[in-house]
Amino acid sequence: MTHKNIRIGGLSRVEGEGALLVRARDGRITDLRLKIYEPPRFFEAFLRGRAYDEPPDITARICGICPVAYQMSACQAVESALGVTVTGPLRDLRLLLYYGEWIESHALHIFLLHAPDFLGYDSGVAMAADHREPVERGLAVKKAGNELVATLGGRAIHPVNVRLGGFYRVPPRRELAPVAEQLRRARDHALATVDWVAGFDFPDVEHDYRFLALRHPEEYAILSGTPTVSDGSSFPVEEWPDHVVEEQVPDSTALHARLDGVGGYLTGALARYALNSRRLSPLAREAARDAGLGEVCRNPFRSIVVRAVEVVHACDEALRIIDDYVEPDAPAVPVEPAAGVGHGASEAPRGTLYHRYRIDEAGLITEADIVPPTSQNQARMEMDLRELIEPRLGLAQAELAALCERAVRNHDPCISCSAHFLDVRLDAR
Repeated sequence: MTHKNIRIGGLSRVEGEGALLVRARDGRITDLRLKIYEPPRFFEAFLRGRAYDEPPDITARICGICPVAYQMSACQAVESALGVTVTGPLRDLRLLLYYGEWIESHALHIFLLHAPDFLGYDSGVAMAADHREPVERGLAVKKAGNELVATLGGRAIHPVNVRLGGFYRVPPRRELAPVAEQLRRARDHALATVDWVAGFDFPDVEHDYRFLALRHPEEYAILSGTPTVSDGSSFPVEEWPDHVVEEQVPDSTALHARLDGVGGYLTGALARYALNSRRLSPLAREAARDAGLGEVCRNPFRSIVVRAVEVVHACDEALRIIDDYVEPDAPAVPVEPAAGVGHGASEAPRGTLYHRYRIDEAGLITEADIVPPTSQNQARMEMDLRELIEPRLGLAQAELAALCERAVRNHDPCISCSAHFLDVRLDAR
């Protein structure tokens, strides 16, 4: 009998802390566990008893990389509970802010976390010594995203200008002009980045993914949309709890999720692209075609190309919004407290992010539920690892371990986001 064990005590180049255990015997994997061991962060519990207008600020602290995603899903959920709809220039500004986060988050992942895997480096810093030009492009793209978030959100990390109904302050048109100049340069850099990453050497791997992402009838869904599955089914966001069920697993402080009774689905860049590629901007569609993506990509290693295309789209659409921008009459629409239940979902850089809040007559939150994309993807990541590693168990131990880490980084997991809840039950018998 032959045995092989792979233990990775700390995954590198991902946000947060996680580990991986793989056991194999006689050419078959007998045990595989992606362990998320960060302490749970209890944000749903923190929100109970807080005022109805506090979730956008509180949930932004869940993540320093994608705080806007948490703010947007929180705003949508509370506003839906209170019967408020944000449209027109205010919605455009929210979408513009979200594009800023997409640009800076994707740039961080592409250039510093993921590209080193394809070029044989342990870190983005080491890679920069030999690949200075593309790394400088990446930093310029990230800077443009940061500047856009800071201009609209008040600061680049944990923005403070977002509120229910809109913003505390909206920028005059002149304040967006220097940001637009940076975005034009960033768009050129993004196009060069698609060409650069499309030339990487990708493992010949495809998975039969079941995708979940938002779809919008008029745009590449980011800020809002209908939850849609790659089998053609869809459901209103209000029915999310009926379709997505979370479960505690023994080896993780993050919950696993099942979709319609079946686990192992995927949300994120590949899912968005598969369900929405025809709604990319014309420039982004052209970049995707030139990169050889087709309308659906099932190779997780090529997700770096999909993210690069999404950066082109975000820069292009952000410039369109700025060009058409007319300052709204007021920075926000009125929002008054009332009893109700609200649901909201948006497309964080790493996938669909769902919020639900129950609010009482006094305007206090009595229930909160947050389902981040990384916890939804955890079961599917384990399936990816199993399907990728089992046919390659003959490789050397170090090579297998490196391949496992690469497979995890394909999905750009935000581990701290996923470890926000733990179901603790005490049996006093």
